[in-house]
Amino acid sequence: MKRRSFVQLSAFGTMGLMLPIYACKGSQQGHTVVEFSKFQEASFNLLKTWCDAMIRDQVNNPNDPVLDGSLYCDACDKVHGRCTDSVYPFLYMADKTGEQKYLDAAIKVMDWSVNVDKPDGSWTNMIDPKSWYGTTVFGVIALGEALHHHGHVLSKETKQKWENRLKEAIEFVYNRFDINFSHINYRFTAIYALNFLGKYFNEEKYIKRSKEFAALIPKYLTTPNKLIFGEDHPDNEKSAKGFYPVDLGYNVEESLNAVVQYAVQEKDEELLALLTKSLNGHLEFMLPDGAWDNSWGTRQNKWTYWGSRTTDGCQPAFAFMANRNPAFGTAAVLSTELLERCTVNGLLAGGMHYATHGVKPCMHHTFAHAKNLAVVLDNAEVLKDVDKRTPIPRSISNGVKHFAELDVWLAARGPWKSTVSSYDQIWKKKYSVAATGGSLAVLWHNKVGPLFTASMVEYFLVEPYNQQPQPGEDFCLTPRVERFVNDVWYTNIQDLKADVKNTDEKGIINFEINTVLTNREKETLQKDGDFKLNYLFDKEKTTIKALRSSTKENGDRLVLPVISPTGEKVVKVSEEKIEIHKKRGVVIVEANVPMTIKKSEKERIFNQVPGMEVLPILISFPKGIKELVCTIKVV
Repeated sequence: MKRRSFVQLSAFGTMGLMLPIYACKGSQQGHTVVEFSKFQEASFNLLKTWCDAMIRDQVNNPNDPVLDGSLYCDACDKVHGRCTDSVYPFLYMADKTGEQKYLDAAIKVMDWSVNVDKPDGSWTNMIDPKSWYGTTVFGVIALGEALHHHGHVLSKETKQKWENRLKEAIEFVYNRFDINFSHINYRFTAIYALNFLGKYFNEEKYIKRSKEFAALIPKYLTTPNKLIFGEDHPDNEKSAKGFYPVDLGYNVEESLNAVVQYAVQEKDEELLALLTKSLNGHLEFMLPDGAWDNSWGTRQNKWTYWGSRTTDGCQPAFAFMANRNPAFGTAAVLSTELLERCTVNGLLAGGMHYATHGVKPCMHHTFAHAKNLAVVLDNAEVLKDVDKRTPIPRSISNGVKHFAELDVWLAARGPWKSTVSSYDQIWKKKYSVAATGGSLAVLWHNKVGPLFTASMVEYFLVEPYNQQPQPGEDFCLTPRVERFVNDVWYTNIQDLKADVKNTDEKGIINFEINTVLTNREKETLQKDGDFKLNYLFDKEKTTIKALRSSTKENGDRLVLPVISPTGEKVVKVSEEKIEIHKKRGVVIVEANVPMTIKKSEKERIFNQVPGMEVLPILISFPKGIKELVCTIKVV
């Protein structure tokens, strides 16, 4: 379509943008005008920010057809093959603003997509033709939604060309995906893809297959909290403790979206009722600032505080179901607000401290999450009442909840929120170790937000194409006790057999953990590696105790990586007291023995999981001392 005709077609819609509140269905004749809610307005503004930044970084080099039109990722110094998913948000913005740059960007990225085409109809995850092809299912949804909602802005020739390519891709999904295909997120996403495109192409066999897959949904929900499991391969292999592989990030930002959209599209009330229970179970893990607490998940290697690196965002599932529980709407709003706070130079960064540490954001986060903002905006007429008036569970919780299918505990007392994990499911079985060992995986305070967030025990590129390299030294962010013996690291956070008990008496929540210092190979220090840890929470403070079986000066120490971005003032009041001055309060850390701050190349140490900087406080056991006691207060 020529520039002039496109601008004339969309001129009336562009005028709508000059109004204080944009008409979400457009202002073209024959369309119903529905005013944006605050949530939709925030979603639109964030989507525009992201799309403008993606266009800024879109390669414009006709002499290089391998790169021309792609979205180059400066953080990873490569092109992510799934950047074609951006066709949907680009086409949405083209339709709603009438600006030619968005239409041009959509056409250019689709023209580029021939670089990831395969003869069987799939798209590869990278330009490398041998790279993963299962992500085709996400691409077909993005292109399908783009054509369904906004195909009218394309020329007839372009639309037909895209539909032909889309038909090849969904045919691949139909032929290649079965009930055992890869991880559960692919099969659950295929449920919606096949159903949606079956109706788009009037292809009954796709719809039939989607219903066959949908019948399996109840089999992949845990008891009693209805959490989706299957984020590993095989998808139903239990751990030594008998737990299935569960990953919160993939569940809330990918799998739940697809099955909710399917159930809504099919008006399947029985499934909608079941998914309401599942969303309630997952929502327990959202922190009051909109973060998803995936400190313990099987694919925690991609935890980004707001979710997961290559997933799409929780907005559709939780916003679509807000009529069944208004707190779901709150979750969608809070998550979107956090995504905005984590946006750096127009792109979504993989955590809160990318800017302060000078780490570039990966392009993948932005084009993936932009899709789901477009989904929300394209369904604005049914989402206009989504707001954050109803609190999410963790904002008002008090006491302890044990997730028996995970061996994960969520505790709350006064302003404190915490997570304790001894979940023993390990993805890739050795290196990709998330929070376990009775670790204090998360500590969060109403005034200052996160104080502890678990990272991988060792930062390992489980998915080299989908993780950013670690800048600087690899330092684990999970609070722990540890000892090095002949340069071999032993710590409680490698102990898959740690025993956790808890009480809640006289206003104090007390976790008692019996653990043994353990190395990467899961070998323990048998003679003097036993520890008893206590985490105590009352309204005024958090207390951490570490009691060892030895009194030797053998290198035993308690490590407390306190979340603190570069620039926060640190005052060492005494050998036993450190203050960290944050915008909304002062964090006071005190111990019964001297504390030191680990030296580092920069002012703070950064970890890609979950994108945080820390002040690493080290508390060594002096000779003759069996117990360390440390308190944390916020004033």
